[in-house]
Amino acid sequence: MSDQQLTARGEATRRRIIEVATAEFAEHGIAGARIERVVAAARTNKAQLYAYFGNKDGLFDAIFFGSLDRIVNVVPIDATDLAGWAVRLYDEYLQRPDLIRLATWARLERRPAGLLVAETDRRDDAKLRAIADAQEAGLVRAGDPFDIMAVVIAMSMAWSPVSNVYAATLHEPAEEHERRRDLLRDTVRRAVAP
Repeated sequence: MSDQQLTARGEATRRRIIEVATAEFAEHGIAGARIERVVAAARTNKAQLYAYFGNKDGLFDAIFFGSLDRIVNVVPIDATDLAGWAVRLYDEYLQRPDLIRLATWARLERRPAGLLVAETDRRDDAKLRAIADAQEAGLVRAGDPFDIMAVVIAMSMAWSPVSNVYAATLHEPAEEHERRRDLLRDTVRRAVAP
């Protein structure tokens, strides 16, 4: 939408669209998502959706980049405790499996190789700096900070909705999650130790 300020009602409609479209894209992907389903469930119309987001790709971008920002803000990195960060990521995937599915659809349908996002859209500068600082302090093993971050994130996703082995849910017994957290914490700690 243009730079105009949204009314309270307009903002509520925009939030409904985002909420409904997040579920739609997470379930069906970019190609499979249907704007008709989104506007019906969000109790709005196509004209309103297009006014806010431009088109289907613009809507996906708003949701996808919002999910990346959420991960950065809700689960900030602590490079002095990458094992704890991995566990917090595991917990976030349990709480919001839709967000990890959005990243998977972006990988499958948009960027099958290389970085998940364009260089100009990256959100990992602070993470990479934090890892490099922890390396400089002797707290994290030597190596490319990006590769270390990628390994930690991959381990945190071992039981996520995109696992090709097992996808965990919040409905499992707490002791199962605690067992996995302990294994994840110990494994990451050993992997990144100097």
